[in-house]
Formats: sequence, structure tokens, C-alpha cells
Amino acid sequence: MSSWLGGLGSGLGQSLGQVAGSLASLTGQISNFTKDMLMEGTEDVPADLPNSGREENEATHSVLRSENERLKKLYTDLEEKHEASELQIKQQSSSYRSQLQQKEEEINHLKARQIALQDELLRLQSTTQPVHPESGRVPAATASPPFSYSVSHHVSAFHEDDMDFGDVISSQREINRLSNEVSRLESELGHWRHIAEVRGTQSSDQTEICKLQNIIKELKQNRSQEIDDHQHEMSVLQNAHQQKLTEISRRHREELRDYEERIEELENLLQQEHDRAVWKREQEQLEVEKRQMTEQCERLKLECSKLQPLALGQRDVVTEEERTLPQSSSVAEVLRLQQALTDAENEIMRLSSLNQDNSLAEDNQKLQMCVQILEKEKSLLSQEKEELQISLSKLSNEYEVIKSTATRDIDLLSQVRDLKLNLEVKEQELNQSIHENEILTAELEELDKQNQEATKHVILIKDQLSKQQSEGDSTIKKLKEDLNDEKQRSHHLEDDKMNIIKELDLQKEKLTHSEQALSDLQLTKQKLEDKVEDLVDQLNKSEKNNFSIQKENQELREHIRQNEEELSTVRSELIRSQTQDSNSQLKDDLLQEREAEVRNLKQSLSEIEQLNEHLKQVAFDLRTENEKLVVACEDVRNQLEESIAGNNQVSLEKTAMLETLRWEKEQLETELCGAEKRLLEEANKYKQTIEELSSARSLSTSALQLEHEHLIQLSQEKDSEISGLKKSIEQMATDHQQMKETLSSSLEEQKRLTQLINEKEICIVKLKEKSSELQEELDKCAEALRKNETLRQTIEEKDRSLGSMKEENNHLQEELERLREQQSRAVPVPEPRTLDSTTELESELSRLHIIKDHLEEEIKHHQKMIEDQNQNKMQLLQSLQEQKKEMDEFRYQHEQMNITHSQLFLEKDEEIKNLQKTIEQIKAQLHEERRDIPTENSDIFQETKVQSLSIENESEKHDLSKAETERLVKGIKERELEIKLLNEKNISLTKQIDQLSKDEVGKLTQIIQQKDLEIQALHARISSASCSQDVVYLQQQLHAYAMEREKVMVVLSEKTRENSQLKTEYHKMIDIISAKEAALIKLQDENKKMSTRFESSGQDMFKETIQNLSRIIREKDIEIDALSQKCQTLLTVLQTSGTGSEVGGVNSNQFEELLQERDKLKQQVKKMEEWKQQVMTTVQNMQHESAQLQEELHQLQAQVLVDSDNNSKLQVDYTGLIQSYEQNETKLKNFGQELAQVQHSIGQLCNTKDLLLGKLDIMSPQLSCGSSLTTQSGEPLKTSQSTGPCESSQLLQQEVDDLRRSLQEKDAMIKTLQENNHRLSESIAASSEAGRREHEQTDSEMKQLKEKQEALQNLLKEKDLLIKAKSDQLHSSNENFTNKVNENELLRQAVTNLKERILILEMDISKLKGENEKIVETSRGKETEYQALQETNMKFSMMLREKEFECHSMREKALAFEQLLKEKEQGKAGELNQLLNAVKSMQEKTVTFQQERDQVMLALKQKQMENSTLQNEVQHLRDKESRLNQELQRLRDHLLESEDSHTREALAAEDREAKLRKKVTVLEEKLVSSSNAMENASHQASVQVESLQEQLNMVSKQRDETALQLSVSQEQVKQYALSLANLQMVLEHFQQEEKAMYSAELEKQNQLLTEWKKKAENLEGKVLSLQERLDEANAALDSASRLTEQLDLKEEQIEELKKQNALHEEMLDDAQKKLMNLVSSTEGKVDKVLMRNLFIGHFHIPKNQRHEVLRLMGSILGVKREEMDQLFAEDQGGVTRWMTGWLGGGSKSVPNTPLRPNQQSVFNSSFSELFVKFLETESHPSAPPPKLSVHDLKPLDSPGRRKVDASIPGSSKDTAEPRAGRRTDLSPFLAPRSAAVPLMNPAGHGPGGPGHLLLKPISDVLPTFTPLPVSPDNSAGLVLKDLLKQ
Repeated sequence: MSSWLGGLGSGLGQSLGQVAGSLASLTGQISNFTKDMLMEGTEDVPADLPNSGREENEATHSVLRSENERLKKLYTDLEEKHEASELQIKQQSSSYRSQLQQKEEEINHLKARQIALQDELLRLQSTTQPVHPESGRVPAATASPPFSYSVSHHVSAFHEDDMDFGDVISSQREINRLSNEVSRLESELGHWRHIAEVRGTQSSDQTEICKLQNIIKELKQNRSQEIDDHQHEMSVLQNAHQQKLTEISRRHREELRDYEERIEELENLLQQEHDRAVWKREQEQLEVEKRQMTEQCERLKLECSKLQPLALGQRDVVTEEERTLPQSSSVAEVLRLQQALTDAENEIMRLSSLNQDNSLAEDNQKLQMCVQILEKEKSLLSQEKEELQISLSKLSNEYEVIKSTATRDIDLLSQVRDLKLNLEVKEQELNQSIHENEILTAELEELDKQNQEATKHVILIKDQLSKQQSEGDSTIKKLKEDLNDEKQRSHHLEDDKMNIIKELDLQKEKLTHSEQALSDLQLTKQKLEDKVEDLVDQLNKSEKNNFSIQKENQELREHIRQNEEELSTVRSELIRSQTQDSNSQLKDDLLQEREAEVRNLKQSLSEIEQLNEHLKQVAFDLRTENEKLVVACEDVRNQLEESIAGNNQVSLEKTAMLETLRWEKEQLETELCGAEKRLLEEANKYKQTIEELSSARSLSTSALQLEHEHLIQLSQEKDSEISGLKKSIEQMATDHQQMKETLSSSLEEQKRLTQLINEKEICIVKLKEKSSELQEELDKCAEALRKNETLRQTIEEKDRSLGSMKEENNHLQEELERLREQQSRAVPVPEPRTLDSTTELESELSRLHIIKDHLEEEIKHHQKMIEDQNQNKMQLLQSLQEQKKEMDEFRYQHEQMNITHSQLFLEKDEEIKNLQKTIEQIKAQLHEERRDIPTENSDIFQETKVQSLSIENESEKHDLSKAETERLVKGIKERELEIKLLNEKNISLTKQIDQLSKDEVGKLTQIIQQKDLEIQALHARISSASCSQDVVYLQQQLHAYAMEREKVMVVLSEKTRENSQLKTEYHKMIDIISAKEAALIKLQDENKKMSTRFESSGQDMFKETIQNLSRIIREKDIEIDALSQKCQTLLTVLQTSGTGSEVGGVNSNQFEELLQERDKLKQQVKKMEEWKQQVMTTVQNMQHESAQLQEELHQLQAQVLVDSDNNSKLQVDYTGLIQSYEQNETKLKNFGQELAQVQHSIGQLCNTKDLLLGKLDIMSPQLSCGSSLTTQSGEPLKTSQSTGPCESSQLLQQEVDDLRRSLQEKDAMIKTLQENNHRLSESIAASSEAGRREHEQTDSEMKQLKEKQEALQNLLKEKDLLIKAKSDQLHSSNENFTNKVNENELLRQAVTNLKERILILEMDISKLKGENEKIVETSRGKETEYQALQETNMKFSMMLREKEFECHSMREKALAFEQLLKEKEQGKAGELNQLLNAVKSMQEKTVTFQQERDQVMLALKQKQMENSTLQNEVQHLRDKESRLNQELQRLRDHLLESEDSHTREALAAEDREAKLRKKVTVLEEKLVSSSNAMENASHQASVQVESLQEQLNMVSKQRDETALQLSVSQEQVKQYALSLANLQMVLEHFQQEEKAMYSAELEKQNQLLTEWKKKAENLEGKVLSLQERLDEANAALDSASRLTEQLDLKEEQIEELKKQNALHEEMLDDAQKKLMNLVSSTEGKVDKVLMRNLFIGHFHIPKNQRHEVLRLMGSILGVKREEMDQLFAEDQGGVTRWMTGWLGGGSKSVPNTPLRPNQQSVFNSSFSELFVKFLETESHPSAPPPKLSVHDLKPLDSPGRRKVDASIPGSSKDTAEPRAGRRTDLSPFLAPRSAAVPLMNPAGHGPGGPGHLLLKPISDVLPTFTPLPVSPDNSAGLVLKDLLKQ
């Protein structure tokens, strides 16, 4: 406020300085003007003038010189005055500024005092309430309105930065109002000071206090009313402002909408190029008009601003609002319009950028709308301009009125002053207006620039839009053409597509048929091939047998003779064989059946072969066709891409394609025919072979039987395998279903749990709401408690006031008793004063009783209130307790839930761990047994494993979600079920494994045999040197592994140490954080306590001091009242003594009373002295206490220093810990890198180990391949031949099948060999002994080799075990290391979290510090308030002293009166003097005592203040000490905890080491046991191998014997097997290729189909978009066609109207011609009646005016003016009255106008006026005009007439019709020509007969549509005056 006023003052000073400068410049200009005038005067005088002119010039020159001198003097005076005024203005401005500052300070002081007084008044009102408010009213000044309003008003006035001129005026008014308020406040201050002085001098009663209280109440009420009014005004103003804002915003939105519409219209207009120029012109005109309007508005604004201050200076306050409204509104309107313009331009820019591509058809309409809106705006602006002009005219009128009044009322000096003031104001306004003008011109220029830019932009946009339109048209055309082309192409393509699809479907059907046929053929082919192979084998055997038979035949021919001899023996044997014939017959029958079967098989074979060849050809053809189809598809794609080029090529290509397809079909048909021929030929060949085979079948029947049985066994085995697979599949399906069910149940449970969680969340929200409601209720309770406290305080105050009132009552009763005693003593002479005093006392007693009753009632009421509130409080407390219980229950439930969930989590974790262990065990078993298990079981196990893993994953996922805790309860049950299922599966798997182990024992024996062979081969190849090298290498590796292990152990130990350190640091950090949090909480609590203490202590002190002061004031008031009453009694005594009758008794009584008073005063003095001594003792005690407190302060400061040192040490320790933590982190990183290196090295070692093992494995098969002995050539060949197809097969089932087949073959071979052995055992006895010897030698060699090999194997196994142990240790160490790393990472995360928490806590501490600072600031403010209150207390003490002085003065007066009385009564002056001296001494003593008491009081207060400050400091230091002690305690605890944690970790590490050592010992024991077991197993295996070798030797002997016989047949069998295997391989390969081909082709077809579909969809989308565009274009065309039709209609209408116009013009021309003819015919004629009337009127008119009549007659007759003047000059004689009969004789149409006696005043008027009246009377018809018939009315209402009427403007028509209708009796001159009466009466039988054309109705002959050149508004008098002028 002060800064604003200072700114105003400086602004005023500047403006005054400018005014002074402008005055100086004005005076200078005046002097220059006078000089120039004088110079011109001297120059213009020519030389050759006459002497008289020169003399005149000299005289004027001298006069001018004197005037010049006078003006110069005036100028100098004015300059001096100006300088003085400038100095005065400066001084005044500086003084005003200082005064303003002083006033502000005074206002602040007054505010403080007002607040203090209000508080005091409240207390006084609480103590005493007025009984008679009417009597208490005193004429006092009205209370000043609150200053807050004025401040707020200023704020509201200046809350905006962009001040208007109206704002300046309002601010000036505010300044004036404030100055008035300041003066009023000053006057009030003076008044109140005067009242205070008067109150000090005059005697005041209790009634005055009551009156003052009533006045204060009234003032308060007034103030509250004024505040309410001001608030109401403020609210009204705010509402008005908001309404204005809403209106402005609404207008702005409407304008924006209008502008948007306008912009759209402008854009529409761009389409119509022929209308562009017109619209541009209109726009330019509108813009010019807008500029003109804005300029006019600015001019009007400037004129208003010039006129307003002049009007402001001298108009009343009532018209202030009326003045400012138009100006401010106009300015606001201008600003609004400018803003709207800028917004509109911005919107134009934006929308033009947006709407460039929009349809141009709508632009025309929008532009027209915009033009209409602009015209509306123009009309609005013109209206505003008119309003402003009206306001200007009003203001100018007011200004003129004020000017006139000012010139009349004010003297010249006042005028000069006013002019000076006006000048200053005008100059200020001029400057402001110039400034505003410059701003407005700048804005206008900017607007012009923006407008030009906008127009340029619009033009550019138009050009761009036109270009875009042309481009768009061209593109649309192109697109349409493309659309049509594409549509045609799409139709063609669709047709082609349909054809291709049909062909594809046909091909697919053929393919399916061929595939079915193929599958059937393949089945039959496989069967036939098996049979063919058997037959081929039989053929070969038979051929070989034939060769052998031929040889034998030759031998048999030689031995025929021998055979003939043997025939006899055979015949004898035939008899025996007859018994066996039955068996042979059966065999023959069987053979015949077999032969029939073979025939059938051969036939089917031949047919199948034919079909196979046919199918091969078909497949080949299909492949070729497929390839061709692929090519065709690619061609089709190319055609689609090149569809824009043309469709002719496509059609040609399709024809070519069809031809090629036909040609290919023909080729296929020809190839099929050839294939059929070939099949027939092959069938013939096969028939021949069958015939040959039938001849040889007799030999191969036994072999066929064996093969048949073998095949049956194989088929049975296959069936069993299939059934097992089916069972496994069913088990898999059941497992899958179970899994699905479990999954679905888990999902349902998840959903339920989510629902439960949602419900819980809702419950939590409800609880939160309840808690918020409870908090609100708590707040309400707290408010109620506060109110209770306030009520208690008020009740206490009331109690105190009651006590004081009771004391006063007691005093009054004592005084009453005294008065009664006096009355009883002085009964004979009662005085009127005493009676008055008694009555007053009685009235006061009654009042006090009433007050007492009121107070008791109030106390009862308050007690009731307190009881109610206590009840409410109790209820609320009960509800709070209940809610607390509920909250506790909820918390307990929550905790229980958490505990149960944690238990469940633990149980689940345990279960998961168990499951993982079981899975790992199963995995281990599987890894051991997977090598030998067949694929079925492995697949099943894998699936079960996958299921178990998936279950585990699901369980882990379930475990992860902590929020879904309730779901887990149900999940556990399901998990238990799953565990049971898994256990069952495990049992089944173990059973399967056992079965497999039983099955595979036999296989293992065979594998062992093969291994033995490999061992023999190894022995042959392995050299001792290589083995030793490997052993050395392995030992080196072992050493390296041990070293690495040691390193890893060292790293691990270091990591564990670091981990323990990190954990300790983590614990420390947590402790620090917890301590900080505790300190924070304590700080907050202390803050709260401090604030509450400070507030309560300040309030208590303040209340106590005020209560004490109020008590003292009351006591003093009572004393003053008593003394005043005594003074009055003494005065009455003096007055009565002056009368001098009956003095003695009364004087003696009074004397006694005075003596009693003296005794009382002595007693009071004694009391005062005692009180002084007490105060002194208290002060001494306080000093002692302060000394003690200071000592305590010093001690506490020392402790604080110690604590601060401790703190600094702790901080240093903390920084050291942080550094050590960072170092540990760096070490951890380094260790992590080292670990990675170690892992890398371990990986390399593992790779080397694998390489070594691989090399060993490679060596073993090589040796096994090379060590084939010649004696053992049969079986290795078989094994190699059997392993060849095994390696080629990928599936394990095939391997199992091959092994079984080989086993069966071997069994068969063993049987045959055993038979052969039995046969050949006798023949080969001698050879066996030599063989045995050789074998014994070889056995010994074999044993030696085996022993060596076993040693090597043992070494290898030991090395493997060592490597495994090391790798296991490495894995465990790696796992430990990873765990440690994870723990480290977790600790790091924890440390980071702790750091973040520390940061947060530090932030909180800083916030709390800020809050502490705020509290300290508030405490300082409170202290300042306390100091202010102390000042007020001091003032009150001063007031008390003044009152005490008043008491002393009253006592002195009383003593003086007593002395006087004593002198008068007794005449003993000496005693009186002594008494007076004693009284004076007593008074002086009391004064000194009082002064001492005041000093002591002040000292006491100071000591109290110091004590309070010291106590606060002591408190603060104690708090600090407590905090530091707490921190010390915490740090000690922390250290203890850290030490404990260190010890615990050390113990834990030792325990771990012990456990690890135990584990190592256990593992070593296990290793030893396992090695022992391995040795036992190897020993058993060696024993078994030896036994088997012995058996082998026996078998080999037998085999060697039979090998020669079977070698040939075995070779043949091998060849057949090889050929069979090759054929099978080829077939399988062929089938796979075919399947791959078909699948690839199918995929290709599917891809092509998807691509085609996508393309079709894209094309459909394009077609849809194009159709939409077409629809839009069609709609646009339809609208354009409609517009063209409407235009054509409009043009036709225009043409018709033009034709009608032409007709009307022709009609008009004819009518004009007729009129001209009529005028020419009537020009030379003169109306006789008119001339006669004129002639008669000449004689009736006075002589002075007769010349005018004659002139009129002359003008009618055509006589010129000059001739008339000559005639008048020649003949100046009068005209005699001999022709008075003129008026009597006349036509019937002219009514007589005789003169009446009262009509003589008419002669004073002129002749022209009389003539006009005469003509008017003539024009009135005596009767109404005759009504026309329908026939007569026709020409008026003819179409031609109507059209003419239409051509007349609407205003004339509108005016004409009612006048024609209503005013039929008026003159025809008044009516417009369109509604005039015809010029001639058709009947001719009017009252006047056929008169003149001008005076009679026009006939129906003349046309009536020619209008007169007279406006309808002109009166008849004006027309006649024009006529007279002519």
C-alpha cells in the first residue's frame, strides 16, 4: 500500500513538472506569436500611405508596445510564480509522501490499538452488561469503516497490470476517497483524544461506562453491517465480473464460430472464380469500414478522455459511474474486437492450413455467411458509435452547462486556478492519450500488417487451392480411368481365378485318388516284394543245386552199377518206408496247397508290379504337372503385377497354357498306354519265371516253411509292440486330460482368489472411508473440546467478575450503612445531595442485582451446555474405543492371515524341494539307463518328466504371486494329489526299468562278447608308450585341477569374509536408520510439545496479566468514584456554609469522617510498604535463581560441546565404514572377474577331457574293425552287416528289431550247427587235438592281454572317478560362489535401499528443520505480539498512574476543603495547617511508594522475561543433552550388536567348515566303497568272460568244422539280405521324397492361396474406397446439377423480371409524355376563381401587406419582379375598399371565410401564411370524396400498378398505405402521389363543379402511377412555400 501511494506521489510530481514545462512552452509560444504579429504589422504597411494612416498606425503601435510591456511584466510574474509553484509542488510532494508514510504508520498503530481495545471491550462486556441501552447513547462520531476494505478495494482495483484510462480515473477516485477517510480518521482521533481528556478532567460515573459500552456495541454492529455490505458489494462485483467474463467468453466463442464459418465460406468461394473479385471488394470495403469504425472509436475515446476529467472535476459523486461506463465499455469493446480480429486471423491461418484439401463446394456459402457476420458487426459498431456520439453530446452539454455555471459563479482568480488545474489534468490526459494513441497506432499497424499477411496468405491459399483443385480433377479423372481399368482387370482376373480354382480342384481330386491308389499299391508291393525275394533266394539255391546235381550225375553214372547192387537193399527198406507213406502224403498235400498259394502270390505280384510301374509313371506325370502348375502360378503372379499393362497378353498366355495342358494330357495318355504295354510284357516274363520256380519249388519247401513261421512270429511281436504303444498313447491321453483338468481347476481357483482380493480391496477402501469419517468426527470432537475450553474460560471470567461484583456489593453495603448512620445522626437537616446519592446507589444496587441474576442464569445455561458437551464427549470416546477395538481385531486377523500364508509358503517350499530331489534322482536313474531302454519307454518318461517340470514351473509361478495367498491354500491340496500321481508314475517307471533290465541281461552278454573282441583288437594295437603318455597327461590335469580347486577355495573364503563384513555393515546401516527415524519422531514430538507449550504459556501469561490489570483498574475506578462522591459532599458543605445557618453538627461529623479516612490512608501506606518488601524479597530470590540457571547453562553448553565432538567422531567412523564398503565392492568385482576366468579354464579342461575320451572311443572301434581273424570271419561279417543298417536307421525301435532278428537267426544257426556238430564230431576228432593245442596257446596269450587291459581299464576308471569328483567339487564350488554372488548382490541392493532410506530421512530431517524454523518464526511473531501486549500493559500502567494522580489530586482537594471547613468551624488555623502538612507528607510518601512500586514492577517483569528466556534455553539444552545421550546409547547398542553379529558369523563360518570337512570325509568313504564295488564287479565280469570264452572256444571248434559247408549258402543269404536292405532303403527314401514333395507343394499352394486372398482383400478394400469416392463425386455432381438448375430458374426469373421492367418503363414513358402534354397545355392558363379570390383578398388585407398580394398575382400572371417594383414605385397610393363583394360572390366550391371580431389577430401574420391557410381550407372537401366502383378501382390494382408499387421503396409504401387509408380528409399535398386522388372528377358533379386541376380530383383518364417529386414526409406548407419562392 505504502509503495503504491509512493508511486502515485512520484507520478503526480512528474505530471506536475510536465505541466510546469508545458506552461513555460505556452507562454513562450504566446510571446513568439505576439512578436510575429507585430512584425507582420510592421511589414505589411506600404510606404506611400497618407499621413492619417501613418498616425493611426503609430497610435496602434504605441498601444501595442504598452500592451507588449504589460504582457512581458505578466510573463515575468508568471515565470516567477511558476518557479515558486514548482518549488512548492516539490515541497508539497515530499511532505505528502512523508505524511502518507506517517499516516500508514498511524493506521498500523491504530489497528493494533483497535484490536487491543476490542479485546478489552469484550472483557468489559463479559463483566458488565448495559441495562438501559437507550439512555447510554451519546452523540459520538461514527466508527470508521475497516481499513481492510479499502486495501482490498485497492487490490481489486489494481489486480490487473494492463490499466485502462478508466482504471486511472477510478484510482484517482480511490485516492480522493482514501484522503477523505484519512481526514475523517484524523478528526475521529482528535475527537476521541478530546473525549479522553474530558474524561480525565470531568467526573465519570458507572452510567457513563454503560453508555460507552452501548456506544461501542452500536459501533461494532455498524462496523459488522458495513463489513457485510462491503462483502456483499464485493460478491456482487465479483458476480458481475464473472458474468462479464462469461459473456465475453461466449461472445468470443460465437465470434470464433462465426469466423470459422466465414473461413469455410471463403474457402467455398474459391471454387467460384467469377465471384472472387466481388467478394474481395466487399471484404476490402468491410475492412476499410472496420478500420474507420476503430478510428472513430479511438477518436471518441480520446474525446471522452478529454471531456471526462473536466466533467469529473465539477460533477457530483452520483454521476461518476454514468461517466466511466460508456468510455470503459467502448475501450473494452475496441480491445475485444481487436482480440477477436487477431483470434480470427489466427483461426483463418490455422483453418486454411487444415482445410486446404476440403471440398470446395461449401466455400461459397461460408464466405457469404462471413460477409453477413461482418455486416452485422459493422451494424453493431455503428450502433456503438451512435451511442458513443450520444454520450459525447451529453458530456459536451454537461460540460457547457458546467462551464456556464463556472463562469457565472467563480471569480477570475478561481478561474485562473481552475484553468491551471485543468491544464495540468489536460496535459496529463494528453500525455496519456498520446501514449494510448501511439500504442493503438502501433497495434493498428500490426493489425494492418497481419491483415495484409492474412490477405496474402488467403490469396496464396486460393492459388494453391485452385492448383490443387486442378490437380485433384486430373487425379480424379486418372483414378476414375484406373478404376475402370482395374475393375475390368479384376473381373478378368476373377474369371481366370475361378477357372484356375476349378482346374486345381480337379487336379486335387486326381491327386487324392492317385495317393489312395499309391498307398494300396505300396502295401501290395511290399507283400509281393517279400514273396519275390523269397522266391529269388529259392531260385538261386535251385540253380546252384542244379550245377551240383549235374556234376553228381556224371559221378552217379559211374556209380550206377554200385547203386544197382544197393537196390536190393533199398527194396528191403521200402517195406519199412510204407509205414511212413502216410506222412509223405500229408506232406504232398501241404506242398500242393503251398504251390497253389505261390501261384496266387505270383499272379498278384505280377499285377502289383504292373500297377507299381503304372503308378510310377502317374507320379512322374503328376510331378511334371506340379512343376508346370508352379510355373503357371508364378506366371499368374506376374500377370497380377502387370495387370495395369493389359489383359490381351493374359488371355493369350491362358490359351497357350490350355494348349500346353492339353498336349501334356495327350502325352500322359500316350505314356500310360506304353506303360500298360510294358506291364503286359513284364507279366508274361513273370509267368515264365513262375513256371521255372514251380519246377524248383519241390526243393525249397522246407525253407519256405521256416520263413513262414519266422514271419508269423515277427507279426505277433509287432502286434504286441503296437498294443504296448497304444496303451502308452492312452496313458498319455489320460495324463493330458488330468493335466488339463488340474490347469482348469487352478485357473478357476485363480479367478476365485482374484475375486476375493477385489472384495478385500473393497473392504479396505470401506475401512479407509470409515477411518476418514472417524477422523472427521475426532476433529469435530476436538472443536467441541476447544469450545468447551473457551466456555470454561468465559465461566471462570464470569466467576471472577461475580467475585468482584460481590466485593463491590459489600463495599456498597458498607457505604449504605455509613450513610444510614449519617442520616440517623443528621436527621434534622437532610440535604438534597445525600438523598440523590442514596437514590443513585439504590438504583445501582437494583441494576447490580439484575446483572447478578442474568449472570447466574448464564452460568446455569453454560453449565448445561458443558454437561451436554461432556455427554457428547463420552459418547464419542466410547465410539472411538469401539472403532479402536475393531481396528485391533482387523490387525490381529491380518497378522494371523500373514502367519498362515508364511507357513503355507514354507510348506510349499519344502514340498517343492522334495519334488526337485525326487526329480533329480529320477533324472540320474534315467541318465544311467537311457542308453539301453527302448524308445517307447524313454518317450513316455520324457513326457512324464515334461509334465512334472511344467507342474513345477506352475508351482513356482503360483509361489511368486504373493497377493494370491488364499488361492495357495486350495492349491496345496491339488499339489498333494499331483505328488501322489507322480509317486505312482515313479513306481510304474521303476517297474518298467526292472522289466527292461531283465530283458536286457541277454543283450548285455552279447555286448560283453563284442567288448571282449574289441579288447583283443586293442591289445593288438595299443602300445605301452602311448598309454604311459596318457597317464602322465591325466596326472598333470589332476594336479592342475587340485591347484584350481585350492584357488577357488581361497576365493570362496575371501568372499565369505566380505559377505560377513557386508552383513555387519548392513546391520549397522539399519541401526543408524532406525536411530535416525527414532530421532526424527522425537524431534516431531518435541516440536509439537514446544508449539503447544509456547502457545499455552503465552496465552496464560497474557490472560493473567490482563486479569491483574483489569482488577487493578476496577479497584482504582471504585476509589475514584468514592473520592468524587466525597468531593461533591464537601462542595455541598461549603455551599451550605456560605449560607451560614446550622453549621456545627454537620462540620463535626465531616471532620470525624476525614480523620477516619486519614487512618485508612495510613493503613494503606503500611500495606504498600509491606508489599514493597515482599516484592524486594521476590526480586532477590529471582536473582539467586537466575545465577543458578546461568551455572546450569554453562554446564549444559560444556556437555553440548562434548556431544558435538562425539558426533563428529561418529561421522568420521561412518565415512570410514562407507569407504571400506566401497573397497569391498571393488574387491567383489575383481573376484567376480577371477571367478569368470576360473570357470573359463574349467570349461577348457572339460573340453580337453571330452576330446581325450572321444579319441579313446575312436581308437576302440578302429581296433575292433582291424582285428578280424580268418578263423572268426563268419560272425564279425554278420555283426558288421547287422550294424550297417543299424547305423543307417535313426530310431531305436529299428535297432531293437534288428537285434531280435539277428538273435533269432543266430539261434537258428546254433541249432543247425549243433546238428552238424553231432554229425561231424566223429569225423573230426584228430584235427580237434591240434586245434586244442593252438587254442591253449592263444588262450594264454589272450589271458595276458586281458590282464594288461584290465589294469589299464582300472587306471582309466580311477582317473575318471577322480575327474568326476573334481568336477563335482568344481560344480559345488561354483554353486557356492554363485550363491555368494547372489548374497552379495542382495546385500548391495539392501545397501542401496538403505542409502535411499537415509536420503529420504535426511529430506525428512531437512523438512522438520524447516518446520522448526517456521515454528521459531511463529514464536518470534508471538514474542513480538507479546512485546506489543507488554507495551499496552505499560500504557495501562501509565493510565493507572494517571488515575492514581487523579486520586491524589482529589484527596488534596478534600484535605483543602477539610482545612477550610475547620477554619470556618473552629477558627483554629494551626491544627488545620498541621493536618494539611501531615496529609501532604503522606501524599508525597504514597507518590514515592507508587513510583518505587512501578520501578519494582518493571524490574520484576524484566527479570521474569529473562528467567523465561533462560528457562527456554535450559530446556533446549536439556533436550539436546537427552538427544545426544540417546544417540550415544544407540551407537553403543549398535557397536554391541555389530560385535555380536561378527562373533555369530565367525561361529557360523567355523560350523560351516566343520560341516564341509565332514562332507569331504563322507565323500572319500563313499569313493572308497564305490571303488571296492567296481573292483568286485570287474572281477565277477572277468570270471564270466573266462567262462564265456571257454564256451566260445568249444563253439568255434564246432563252427570251424561246419563253416566250409555253410559258407556258400551264407554268402548267398547275405547277398539276398543286402539286396533286400538296399531295396527297402530305396523304397523308404522314395516315399520320404514323395512325402516331402507333396508337403512342399501343398505349402506352396496354401501360401499362394493366402497371397491371392490377401490381394483379393486389398483389391476389395480399394474397390470399396473407390466406390465411396464415386458416391461422393456423384453426390457432388448431383448438388452441382441442382445448383445449375436453380441458377437456370433464377436466370429465367431474372429475364422475366427484366421483360416486366421494360414494359413498366414503356408505361412510365407514356405516362410522363402525357403528363408533359398536360403541363404544357395547362401552363398558359390561369384559374379564374384563384385570381378572383386573390383580388378580393387584396382588399381584405391591411395596406402594409397588400404589395405581397399584388406580387403573388403578378407571379401567377407572369409579371417580372422588376416590373412590379417599378409599378409600386410609380404608384404609391392605397387601394380603396370598393370591391368588398369579392368574398361574397364565388363558386360553390369555395367556402366563405368572413371575418369575425375575434379573428383580427390574423392580420398581424404575413400574406403568404394566410394564403397557405386559405389553400388548406380550400383543399378540405366539404363532403367526403365519392367512393369508386369496382370498375373504377381496377386500374389502381392492375398488375402494372403492382409492379410499380414494388419498385417504390418499402418505406414510402408503408407510409403511403396507412395515410391513404386514414387521412382522407387531409390535403392532397400531404398524401404521397402513389395514394393521391385522381386529377379530375369523372362524374363532374362535385360540389364545386369542374374546377382547376390542382384544386379538384384528377379524372380516371390520367394514369395514377406517376409519383410527385415530393417526399411523403414533407408537409403541405413546405410545398406551398416552395411554390411561393418560385
